[in-house]
Amino acid sequence: MNALLDTQATSTLDDAQAWQALSYVLDPEVPVLSVVELGIVRSVAVHAGVVQVSVTPTYSGCPATEVIQHDIRAALLRAGALEVRIELKFAPAWTTDWISPEAAEKLRRYGIAPPHAANPIQPLKFHARLLHCPQCNSTHTERLSEFGSTACKALYRCLACREPFDYFKPI
Repeated sequence: MNALLDTQATSTLDDAQAWQALSYVLDPEVPVLSVVELGIVRSVAVHAGVVQVSVTPTYSGCPATEVIQHDIRAALLRAGALEVRIELKFAPAWTTDWISPEAAEKLRRYGIAPPHAANPIQPLKFHARLLHCPQCNSTHTERLSEFGSTACKALYRCLACREPFDYFKPI
């Protein structure tokens, strides 16, 4: 039997408090956004101190998934959860459309061009629309590499201010 149940431990943590705790868990690859703002936390349910969290990684091979799970578990235990169960859900697949407009603005201020809305049908070859430089807002930019600091970003350079920047690719 679970030792927590044997000691009759109790928790007053509720769904809203669990969501609040998760709003402070930063994405390790984009530490300006929480996992909630990034849209990867899909659901949270608290019952008798046990928190069930559904998480959809940004893509199935995301190297930060284990770190994110660890940080989610730690934050919820600190908030008063007796136990944390994390379920990875790969369907529906995460999309950049799940990033809120406020979070997109945080990305821009951080120096990453936020994604455009994803198209329901993605072309085989990625072609970005006019990208605004997050430093000077110029649209005179060029792609340097399909892949930036992580696989979910492309590397661009502004031809006006000459600053390089990541672009969060729409998925």
